[in-house]
This record gives sequence, structure tokens and C-alpha cells, in this order.
Amino acid sequence: MSVGFTGAGLDRADHLRLDAARLAEFVGHAEARLLRLAELDPVLDGEGRLDWAPLNGSEELIFLGLEEGVPHFAPLIRTEAIGRRAWGVFRLLALMSPRDAAIWGAARALNEWHNRHRYCGICSAPAASFRAGWGRKCSGCGAEHFPRVDPVVIMLAEYEGRVLLARQHQYPEGRYSALAGFVEPGESIEEAVARELMEEAGVAVSNVRYVASQPWPFPGSLMIACVARAEADAIRLDTTELEDAMWVDLAGVEAALAGDPQAPFLAPPPFAIANTLLARWSAEQQRERD
Repeated sequence: MSVGFTGAGLDRADHLRLDAARLAEFVGHAEARLLRLAELDPVLDGEGRLDWAPLNGSEELIFLGLEEGVPHFAPLIRTEAIGRRAWGVFRLLALMSPRDAAIWGAARALNEWHNRHRYCGICSAPAASFRAGWGRKCSGCGAEHFPRVDPVVIMLAEYEGRVLLARQHQYPEGRYSALAGFVEPGESIEEAVARELMEEAGVAVSNVRYVASQPWPFPGSLMIACVARAEADAIRLDTTELEDAMWVDLAGVEAALAGDPQAPFLAPPPFAIANTLLARWSAEQQRERD
């Protein structure tokens, strides 16, 4: 079962990112490809695939990697659009293949990081892209900075054959998803799962188990999907974080994943790991029944 924003299939060729001669060869390669972006959003061709253009020699570039020897680049875009809500681009993602989504996701996350780190966090001098777009170097103190991802736990609490789902205020009507939250300093994944479920829903859990992970380029997180066993099903909702929460049984989850209009909730989109988490939980429950 695939996970969204994974499976790009490019050789990132990390060992060549500081090789100026080889990078110059890549830029001059007759078949070098440049990912087209509209601000930070993907541009699709008539068949719903990522649109690529030849290099024109004027772009500041991020080297994405190689495919069968062909270099792939993304533009490094200066934009004020960082941190904006991504709901509009979700319609495009629904049309894209997992591979294309993974390639675009990396390009978007890197562009977000560059735009958020234009200045050195140590001495405040301007920093410039280096290492083929996979780092920034300070013009003042010479410090080198590298892209980071923020770990986020996303989890299902399960209790007597049901799972806990919730919705945020800005979700589309009817949508419910797994609860999620950032891992805090000095905290394990298991501790973060337990803390977030207690803080947002008042549900105590144990027996946290890892399921899968996913890069999430809004702006640059690593989603760590887990399932935990709840001790009881009483909900105490944090209304500053969530609009509603409910327990859903296997039949309700299966109906939602199948797109049944009579389902008790609208499922997360297929490219979101919450969808994968629900699908894997559903498959596990089916195996236990068989």
C-alpha cells in the first residue's frame, strides 16, 4: 500500500552536490529538465502530469536528481507565499501520480525552507544557496545551514473495534481525520502520541505502535503514523484545536474509504497518510476477523 509524497524514483546524487564541474555539466545537458512551478504550486500538462521545460540559463536552481542520466532541476523561487494554506493545491494533487507528487513535494519543501532561511540564524547576515540548492551558507560568519523537517505524529486511538477521528475548523464539510501534533523537544514518538491524544481529546492511551511515515511539504514535516490503544472512550475536546471528534467503527471507516455518500464522515484524500493509516487499520481488522 503506497504512501503519498513517496516514490519519486530520482537518484538524488548527494555526492555530486559540491562537484561544481559535474553540476555545470548537468546544467548544460541537452536533456536537462526544469520543473515548472506557479509560485510554489505544480504546473500540470494536458494529461495531468508534471510539466517540465528546458533550462534557460537564468534560473537559480535546485538539483533534484538524476533519472537514467538526465538531470532534473527545480527553480529556487523568491516568494512571499510561504506558509499559506494548501487547500487549493489539493485539487491538483488528486490528479497527480504518486511519483509526480513526490517530486513536486520535495521541490516545494525546499523552496519553503530557502525562503524561510534567507538570513543566518547565528549572525543575521544574508545567506546564499549552495550545495546545489540543498543548503545555505552565511556571507558573514560562514555558517552552513541545511534543510530540516519537523517530526509530526499522526495517530488513531482504538477502543473496542472503533477509532477516534476529529475535524479541525478549516476542514471541508464532513471531513474527519486522525489527530496529529508536533513532536516536542525531549520527547519520544510514543510520548508525543500519548500527550497529543490527551491534550486534544482527553483520551489516555498505551501500546503505541508505528505504522508508516510520510514527507508532508506544507511546509516541511515528516508525518509519523501510529496506532495506540485507548483506556476508555470518553472524549474531552480541546475546542481551540478541534471542532469535533467521534469514535467510528470498521463499517464506517470502510464506507468512508469507499466514498459512500452515506458514510459517517468524508475520508482524508488518498495522498494524505491519514488515509493510509485508516486503510491499514481497516485491513488489519479484516484479517483479525477472518
